[in-house]
Amino acid sequence: MQAIFETLFDIVYLLTVIILGIRMIKGSRGIRQYQLFGMMAVVLGCGDAFHLIPRAVALCTSGLENFTSALGVGKLITSITMTLFYVLLYYVWRSRYQITGQNDLTASVWILAAARIILCMMPQNAWTSMNPPLSWGILRNIPFLLLGLLIIVLFWKHTRGGQDQPFRFLWLTIVLSFGFYVPVVLFADTVPAVGMLMIPKTCAYVWTVLIGYFAMKGSIAEK
Repeated sequence: MQAIFETLFDIVYLLTVIILGIRMIKGSRGIRQYQLFGMMAVVLGCGDAFHLIPRAVALCTSGLENFTSALGVGKLITSITMTLFYVLLYYVWRSRYQITGQNDLTASVWILAAARIILCMMPQNAWTSMNPPLSWGILRNIPFLLLGLLIIVLFWKHTRGGQDQPFRFLWLTIVLSFGFYVPVVLFADTVPAVGMLMIPKTCAYVWTVLIGYFAMKGSIAEK
């Protein structure tokens, strides 16, 4: 039952975000923020596919324990593409609110993203091991969490008080995604049921993509 449900859920998720991303890129009419949002969705879906497809195959065949290497490499790729997702979201923020300058802020985003990717690439992560060290799981997620918090604050400041109705909940989708993700990092190895939180985390990311998609549709309809 888990294999069927999880596989169907993952297929719907991947198709949804990738198709919406492509539609945004093609339908953006040259509007940079929506081009970036579409790229962001495609990066999200394609990156997650490297982990979710091997996982679906494993669940439907001989089990996760026989796909350790493929799942580990998939997690590594997903970790990198998720970082790029937030970098692109930062540039969506700059484009949507016509932000100029603030070079220190941009440098902070890139430093946090680079630190995250470098930490993910370290062999100490033991991605292909059956028992990767929790300490490195925590360490590589510190800059990722800081990057996420930065993006949350930026969008919250521009949407609080009813400003920018189409994007008013975007900051909340990021809060939810990290709220579901952090317990998985900390406890999934010892309490496997905690891993189910990845489902609402995934739904939060779909919500993020839908916000961008419907904002684009509304913006273009007004013109």
